[in-house]
Amino acid sequence: MSLSSDLSRRIVRKGLRVARAVMTAYPKLRECNVCGWEGRRFDSDEWHPFTICPNCRSQVRHRLLVGALAGQDELSYARIIDGRTVLHFAPEPVLHSVLADHAAKYVTADYLRDNVDLRLDISDMQTVRSNSFDVVVACDVLEHVPDDRKAMREIHRILSPDGYAILTVPQKDELAVTYEDNSLVTPEERERAFGQWDHLRIYGDDFAGMLESAGFKVTAVDETWFPEHAVRRHILLPPVPSTHPLATNYRKVFFARKLVNG
Repeated sequence: MSLSSDLSRRIVRKGLRVARAVMTAYPKLRECNVCGWEGRRFDSDEWHPFTICPNCRSQVRHRLLVGALAGQDELSYARIIDGRTVLHFAPEPVLHSVLADHAAKYVTADYLRDNVDLRLDISDMQTVRSNSFDVVVACDVLEHVPDDRKAMREIHRILSPDGYAILTVPQKDELAVTYEDNSLVTPEERERAFGQWDHLRIYGDDFAGMLESAGFKVTAVDETWFPEHAVRRHILLPPVPSTHPLATNYRKVFFARKLVNG
């Protein structure tokens, strides 16, 4: 290939990238309430078209969470996060600054990753004292945990009285009861049953009841908490419902408050 033809190809590729950026940037119909990006449409993932922020890669669950903290008085930053100690499991970069900027102390944790403050098994946190954190955040974590009920009890234990767990889990549309099957052990079997090879269950509408059994008062936030224009602009509900049989089209963020006498 000649130098001139190689240069021409690079110019064409760059032009295509610029054209795509312009085409997706205008008109500014969509806005990410996490990073502030504005543009014509969000990106797509394998299951959900037009739900991923092109800039920060936030997903529907992240924008619902931020929308609640920023726009719902009873679940606001000031009421839940500001000046408090926060433990964030499997910390997503997209939420790091959102939480760290408001918390008095922000601590990250994970069972497998090294780039966190604490290596912790969320279902067995013996090294963490009771009542030592005001907020625990775990987005799409519990479906990976063998004993999720024990994890809920451990979260309750380490939270201060009236502290909050902010949780999300994948919930299959119109599934009443959480489905799990311990006989499914291969990645292929688990992907077919639960939607991902490393998931151990797919949750149903009974998830809030599980949290209540662990001693929490639960508030489930979904798109119905927000005005229709905000749902459309921030994509708090997939604009094109996924047809995948295990899709979570109706995301919820669970704000679980530890009861004082719990």
